[in-house]
Amino acid sequence: MDPETNNKSGTDARELDQSVSFQRVSSVATGMMVDFMFRSLCRHFKEAEFEEFKDTMSVFEVITKSPALKEDEYSEKILICAFLARVMHGKQVDVLFEEDRSVMPLMSAAKIWSQLEDTAADKAVFKNITILLVVQSVAVCLVKGERSSASSALKWFENNDGLAQNLGVKLKNIVKQTETYHPLLMSFSFNHLLEAVQSYLEVYLEKNPSDDLLKEATKRVLSSQSVESLKDKVTHDSSHSETAEESTENDLETTESTVCLRTKRKLLSTKIPEAWKPESGKKPCLSIRRIPKSELSQFSEKSMDSTDIQKKRKAKQKWTYQLDQYLKAGVRLHGPGKWSRILMDYDFDGRTGVMLKDRWRVLKKAGVC
Repeated sequence: MDPETNNKSGTDARELDQSVSFQRVSSVATGMMVDFMFRSLCRHFKEAEFEEFKDTMSVFEVITKSPALKEDEYSEKILICAFLARVMHGKQVDVLFEEDRSVMPLMSAAKIWSQLEDTAADKAVFKNITILLVVQSVAVCLVKGERSSASSALKWFENNDGLAQNLGVKLKNIVKQTETYHPLLMSFSFNHLLEAVQSYLEVYLEKNPSDDLLKEATKRVLSSQSVESLKDKVTHDSSHSETAEESTENDLETTESTVCLRTKRKLLSTKIPEAWKPESGKKPCLSIRRIPKSELSQFSEKSMDSTDIQKKRKAKQKWTYQLDQYLKAGVRLHGPGKWSRILMDYDFDGRTGVMLKDRWRVLKKAGVC
């Protein structure tokens, strides 16, 4: 950049500082950062990126506490992010978001969701998510084998006017009979809850883009890419010309050396051989120490002993009857091959989609599915 351009930009910056207060600029900049973090959280939620969501949430909380931020303008988005955080931890019944230890994450999410009714463009979507939160608050407890917690969740919804009478009766019977695979729980699964919240976020972001900072960052990335491509082209052209010049010089040197050899032939070289230099004249020396037979026998015994290695190997996880039932129910609901979705609906004690696939193949061969 030219010095004149630098001076001009510096003058514009000073004029901007005099005409606009820094407090107002800071408020706008903080708001843009909140919008960017809000969109990032929505993206991590959609992609089911749990760790990335937690890291972004911690930054989001710090920014929203800035005194430069007008909380009234961003209270809605802060509330939505709090709702998403509770849904993300929905299956972890031991995580607390409320002072009352009996309030599990999905119950706390239902409390916040009741305050977001005006943000839902479609009232049917709002009602559907409300039912899903109630059903899954009970279903998660039953899957964890905590029947008393499921009953407590139902009572909590009744006291907070968040439970329809017909739905309450059905859920009470399910809890009483401990029907983990009841059709109602399968129809309103945790995976369906995530999909419903994602559709709500898509509609909300269409009406509230919150992408000013994102657009500006995209422009800068595109401009930097064009500059880098131009630099690469210039570098390629210059390297090509340098290569041509070097080849020409090499041809000239070869021609000159050829002429010299023909006119005057040297029998002895005037260069000192490398081998005669003091440092290069040293020959490499290898020190060999004889190993006693006692040490050699110990070494061979240790290398041949595989008991230590076998002890370090992780014990193979056994499939229980309950896990097989989870797998069968997941396949009935989503179909074979949808292992990632099935993993989201049930707790398989850290197993992967490949493990589910192998187990399903075993069950099919045994004829028990």
